[in-house]
Amino acid sequence: MTLYKPPYLKLYEDGTLNKRLEALEEKLASCTVCPRSCKVNRLEGKHGFCLSGYKPYISSICDHHGEEPVLSGSNGSGTVFFGSCNLRCLYCQNWQISQERAFFKTSEMDFSEAAREIVRQQDEMGVHNINFVSPAHFVPQMVRIIYEAIPLGLHLPVVYNTNAYDALSSLKLLDGIVDIYLPDFKYSDDRNGVKYSRAPGYSIYARAALKEMYRQVGSLQSDENGLAYRGLLIRHLVLPNDLADTTQTLKWIAETLGKDVAVSLMSQYYPDHKAKDTPLLNRKINYTEYLAAENALKKAGLEDGFIQEMTAPETYRPDFYSKGHPFRKDGKSTVLPRSF
Repeated sequence: MTLYKPPYLKLYEDGTLNKRLEALEEKLASCTVCPRSCKVNRLEGKHGFCLSGYKPYISSICDHHGEEPVLSGSNGSGTVFFGSCNLRCLYCQNWQISQERAFFKTSEMDFSEAAREIVRQQDEMGVHNINFVSPAHFVPQMVRIIYEAIPLGLHLPVVYNTNAYDALSSLKLLDGIVDIYLPDFKYSDDRNGVKYSRAPGYSIYARAALKEMYRQVGSLQSDENGLAYRGLLIRHLVLPNDLADTTQTLKWIAETLGKDVAVSLMSQYYPDHKAKDTPLLNRKINYTEYLAAENALKKAGLEDGFIQEMTAPETYRPDFYSKGHPFRKDGKSTVLPRSF
């Protein structure tokens, strides 16, 4: 049996984690946490692009069963859904918590409360990891939660589930804190990054981020039960009309990082939020586009990962306005991606 001890435990013991936390929180005084570099003092409650101050917005902490099988396993991934975002994707499936300002005012959570809840997920729900979703603008806050949870008994792998619009300086401070990086790679064409996500230079920042993530954790590693405990798993959402430039994106991953890097090819796109009124985005992908994405994956020669089925758009749509679990009444998805 694989006995994995997350490196963040040693960093806590020798004082390094505290120093990293201090360095990250210093970035909030003139915020350079993400590529926006808004330079506002979030420690004093000033807001930049992400409209967030010091305390994190957290919409839900739950056992999420709809992630890739290596993360969800049988008991789910202990998922912390941060609110707000440093992107403004027109098609965001989490728009209720990422772009609705009314939500932000009601979702601030104390660090100690968040720390207790993730340990409860570990001890009572038996989740396989702690999965921070949309953390790019809340990196210091994420580390503060981890720091406060360790004395309570936290010992699970930490997942950094990001849009990849990350600042390299912030990522470097996460070396040894994050066990599994789960980034999106949304666009290879920066014009589409600006047009559909208001993200100037998206591919430049994302590629630099993916290289740093791979340097830190390497290829995805799983135990004898098929559960990931360390490594990189890159997600790519196929968009209609090839707006994500899937062929070029997968080619870059294979040629730059290696064909052994795990990829999750996602077909779950649904024209949600503002996409339904946006030309080229106002429909789901069709079967021809799905097959083209599969062929691009084969042509790139990538050897490890997952592919969602065409039914994914109806399965993976969350509702954060509902009481209880945001995905389904029982918190579980009926369709999981298949390995390739």
